[in-house]
Order: sequence, then C-alpha cells, then structure tokens
Amino acid sequence: MSAGKIITVRPKESFISKQQLPNFEGISAQSAGTKHLCMHLVIIPPGGKAVAHYHNGHETTIYIIKGRAETKYGTNLEQSSINEAGDFLFIPPNVPHQPVNLSDTEEVVAVIARNDPNEQESVVLYTP
Repeated sequence: MSAGKIITVRPKESFISKQQLPNFEGISAQSAGTKHLCMHLVIIPPGGKAVAHYHNGHETTIYIIKGRAETKYGTNLEQSSINEAGDFLFIPPNVPHQPVNLSDTEEVVAVIARNDPNEQESVVLYTP
C-alpha cells in the first residue's frame, strides 16, 4: 500500500473551457498530481451550450446535479440524449458531442470525470 497523502482542492473561481463553458477547477494532474483522471464542475448557463467537441482517446462520465440538458452526439450530432438532475452519463472516447441547456431560466450544474489527468488536453473542437 502507498503512504501517499490526501489532497483537497477548493475551487475559488471559474475558468472558461475550450468548449466555452464555465468550469471550476477540480482534481487533475495540475491541481492534485493525478496520473490517470480528472474531475471538475461544469455549468451550462440558461439557454447555453458547449462548442461541439470530443475527447481524444478518453472516456467521460457526467453526473447532473441540477437542471436538464440535451446532449447531441454522433458524426453529425444527429443523435440525442436528454438528461436531468440525478442522471449519470457515459461518453465513450472520440464521440463528438454537444451539451445544450434546455432551460432559458435555470443553469445546468454537473460533475465531470475523465480518465485524462490533464482535463483540457484531450479536448478537440469539432465541426460536424
């Protein structure tokens, strides 16, 4: 067993991701020295959406804390998954996707985890 230490990250401010959404720093290689994963909080503002993208070679899991979103996905973003607070989502590596907030008044808040320690490194912007 390893005698490593527990690291706490308390996000102080948000940053805008490559996908053009507010993110709050969480666990990553930069913040906690992880080698195989990252986890952070993302907010989709009312009426907002991410820029279409995929994660090159990395799996993504999402847990929606608040709100309701449609995730368009596939080669032409022709498929759709509608999810709400309490739902877990899994996005396989290299699947183009674009989350869209379905509300004009309420934000979507979600926790995102990926098997990439450098959260933004595997993000590839995508034009269908």
